Amino acid sequence: MRFITNIMKKNNRRGITKVFIFLLILSVQLMATAQQTKLLTAEKHNEYGLVYTLPQTALEIQVVAVKEKEVAGPFSKYAKMFTSATDVISKDSEKWSIESVNVVPYGVADDSNRYLMQLKAGSTTFIQVAEDGMLLAINKEVDFPEERDIEVVAIEGNPTTGKEYLEFVNEDFVSAISSYKKAQILAEEIMEIRDAKISLTRGTAETMPTDGKQLELMLQSLAQQEKALTNAFTGNSWKERVVKTFTILPDEEGDFVVCRLDANSGLMGEGSKGQPLLLSVNVTDEAALPVDAKGEEKKIPKDAVIYRIPSTVEISINLGGKNQLFKKEIQMGQFGMLFGLNPSIFTDKKEPSYAIFNPTTGAVEEIGTLK
Repeated sequence: MRFITNIMKKNNRRGITKVFIFLLILSVQLMATAQQTKLLTAEKHNEYGLVYTLPQTALEIQVVAVKEKEVAGPFSKYAKMFTSATDVISKDSEKWSIESVNVVPYGVADDSNRYLMQLKAGSTTFIQVAEDGMLLAINKEVDFPEERDIEVVAIEGNPTTGKEYLEFVNEDFVSAISSYKKAQILAEEIMEIRDAKISLTRGTAETMPTDGKQLELMLQSLAQQEKALTNAFTGNSWKERVVKTFTILPDEEGDFVVCRLDANSGLMGEGSKGQPLLLSVNVTDEAALPVDAKGEEKKIPKDAVIYRIPSTVEISINLGGKNQLFKKEIQMGQFGMLFGLNPSIFTDKKEPSYAIFNPTTGAVEEIGTLK
């Protein structure tokens, strides 16, 4: 077995950082579709050589932003005069904030780490790879998990245009010229609706519903009308949660701008104004070569099956360099080193071995003998 690229070098952390940011605005629940996998066997057409790649650990950053929207009523200046409302919105406004951040690591094929497992004719050894060629297992079939769940966008309150009251105005309102007169008519309509609700609940209305269900529907309709007419004075406010995802693939330690938060415009891309949402990547425990019983570093086997020994990395996210929103230690493949398994254990005719690899880091997760 031979390999295509140099296997003993650590990843160059001082090289050009690969940062790929993909923005996806979601309005419904999204789950990343699992990759298709395939089994590769030694055949004449591939010259009995099986090609695979190792993963790099990408970071999918899920940001939940909250938009707080306020819409002033067209008759807000008359609210104190004609209604008893004290909480009145006088002008339209929109304010954004970040509610939460989550980071989900996942593997992407590293085309710079592509290898060849050379076999002989008649060999029954096979490998399982992801759709992009990433090594998943040898002599074993595994499921490539679905992952990276993103929560549903939620809205608190009832978004409005500020013109819903027009559905319930009468002819006097339409013919009125001054805004003062229109406000007076709306206030009178609100009082009439409230009186009607009281009459229905007390059972003194001229026309009473025939059953409880009809009463409920009538009260709901009156409440809707009252709300729309009242909002013409007080205005309306609501919150909307918006989920956006950004993917960063770092190959060196340091800080990366995920996006920027503008208080008036929400989450924006790099180059815009606003506070930066910063991702910090710091290696806390560097990968080390395995040692033998004497405590000496093992030598990589000849024509080895290459895998990654990941390093432990602390990732944190803060807003504007101050407000920390996320912190966690994870393992990342590209900050570790490369090592290899002896290929003979997989081709042994009596007791062939199998191996399962971590699809996020490229590490060996399990190794054993086939029964």
